[in-house]
Amino acid sequence: MSATERAFEEYVGARRAALVRTAYLLTGNAEDAEDLVQTALIKAVPKWGRIADDPEPYVRRILARESISRWRRRRWREVHTDVLPETVHLDADVVGRAALREALRALAPRQRAVVVLRYYEDMTEQQTAEALGISVGTVKSQCRDALARLRTGTLAEVGGPH
Repeated sequence: MSATERAFEEYVGARRAALVRTAYLLTGNAEDAEDLVQTALIKAVPKWGRIADDPEPYVRRILARESISRWRRRRWREVHTDVLPETVHLDADVVGRAALREALRALAPRQRAVVVLRYYEDMTEQQTAEALGISVGTVKSQCRDALARLRTGTLAEVGGPH
């Protein structure tokens, strides 16, 4: 095994769980999150020699962009229904997490990516802009719009961010 292969395997071993958590917040689905991370890592391999010193920003950029692309390809498959499934009564922490997932799902893909990278991954506006390939001004406006939607949407009903 070469040093490059070893470095890649070490990175995946150390960061896979964090990447899956981020992907889950981007997709809202555990299976899609696993697929998204797998796709991102596959796309990172050919560039590994160039990014090995600091692969995190590059891999995050792939996660965010691939998530948006996947959403665009899939959105025509959504099925709407008049009948909602029965709800289960859960404790407040579970309800809060579920509300956060639903609120994130309600955001546009780019807004979701900005919120996840800025607040979950704790990236700066500049880092977020670089990861998504957009301007800092776009990050600010997408974040402002996303937070406004979160305040007036599902999270407002359960006492979310104000």
